[in-house]
Amino acid sequence: MDDMLRNPADGTRLRILAWLAEPDTAGRGLTADDVAVRLGVPLPAARTHLRLLTALGLLRPTGQDDGLRYRRDEIRLAEVTQLFEKGW
Repeated sequence: MDDMLRNPADGTRLRILAWLAEPDTAGRGLTADDVAVRLGVPLPAARTHLRLLTALGLLRPTGQDDGLRYRRDEIRLAEVTQLFEKGW
């Protein structure tokens, strides 16, 4: 899983997932604006990272439109991690 999420984003997606694992962030989730500000990237770049992680099933968006908040899907993360640990 580490290699898949690291390329080509130089660890950005892993940082997003790690940030979402922090207790204060895990409960409320993150918006694309939060990610853009924290990582110092343009908003479209933040949205792209969040959309990719969502497409992989690693994030669950809630809310609508500009109010979208993203949280980790812990079950899916565990499944994917297990696949990579088995040498998938």
